[in-house]
Amino acid sequence: MKWILALVSVLVLVSSTEALAVPDWRSTAEITLSEPQTNELRVVVRPKLRRVYVYEGKVIIASYAIAVGKPGWETPSGQYQIFSKEVNPVFKNFKTGKVIQPGPNNPLGVRWIGFWTDGKTQLGFHGTNEPELIGQAVSHGCIRMRNKDVVALFEKVSIGTPVIVE
Repeated sequence: MKWILALVSVLVLVSSTEALAVPDWRSTAEITLSEPQTNELRVVVRPKLRRVYVYEGKVIIASYAIAVGKPGWETPSGQYQIFSKEVNPVFKNFKTGKVIQPGPNNPLGVRWIGFWTDGKTQLGFHGTNEPELIGQAVSHGCIRMRNKDVVALFEKVSIGTPVIVE
């Protein structure tokens, strides 16, 4: 019983005095300002290496072998953004106008990721029906990829993702 009275006395004393007040944490906190961390995704194409790299911030999170534009049809260097994505794209030959529906004979493979256009023609990442050509300069400017690789890239990127072709 004595200890209960002692405890009540201490509580009353503490609550009625300012001598035991603890300083407000906001007046003693140290604030450090820093640049915001940007882990923005970007795609970097290195045609000479025949590879595309996916960066998150400064870290490479994926890399894929590619085929690039052949002589006279080189993939244009520059900074772009992804503006379209298609699953099982339809191919329309820019020379003949022939249309090839999705399937094993479609030269675009199973995905299309558009990043360049002049309003008439488009360039982008796409799969292929000729995976043995990956690693070569054989396209009309597009970036050809193995179907499994373009599917993986498709899942990582969004409309607006930056694309840098070196």
